[in-house]
Amino acid sequence: MTHSEENYLKAIFHIGKGGANEISTNAIAEQMETKPSSVTDMMKKLSEKNLVNYKKYKGVSLTSIGKSMALSIIRKHRLWEVFLVEKLDFSWDEVHDVAEQLEHIESEKLIDKLDKLLDYPKYDPHGDPIPDKNGNFKVIDKKLLSELSVNDKGICVGVKDSSSQFLKFLDKNKIALGDIIEVIDKEDFDGSFQLKINANSFNVSSQIASNLYVQITE
Repeated sequence: MTHSEENYLKAIFHIGKGGANEISTNAIAEQMETKPSSVTDMMKKLSEKNLVNYKKYKGVSLTSIGKSMALSIIRKHRLWEVFLVEKLDFSWDEVHDVAEQLEHIESEKLIDKLDKLLDYPKYDPHGDPIPDKNGNFKVIDKKLLSELSVNDKGICVGVKDSSSQFLKFLDKNKIALGDIIEVIDKEDFDGSFQLKINANSFNVSSQIASNLYVQITE
């Protein structure tokens, strides 16, 4: 497996919400920031390796082998993110690009020892679930903050946008995973929210609300 092939498997898994749903080559091209023709060439290669189900004009999905490999890559990526934050004092906005490089290390023994060293974490620093060595992971019942109604309350459990810019914005405004968020008011005109976060009042835009995941508590 080349790094590029692994990146494609991971992208198909994410776009297809687990890899089982058929997705278009155009969607993959947009995610990978490449030409649709390049995606088509790669899908042919991955199909020959029995990693994807691909028929021209019919869409793409992962085979069971492809899904297993995608989950392995995602597991490595998220474990490395935890390691970088907990053991090397990286901030959560710094770890993604470094983990993108480390996720391609092939040694299963190293990853198993890394998992043990970190005491088998269930979630990465951004709130995303970490698959175990068998590909199993726990899914939290969560909603985007933008989907909540006035008086809804919940715990911030993740981010949809894990870009450095967005994470730095959250740090600057002292918004973190585990915070209690209550919707005080919602502006119909622009979709902005008035919130209470850990007893402090905040106003956030619809864009911010559309990138924070919340687990409803009451």
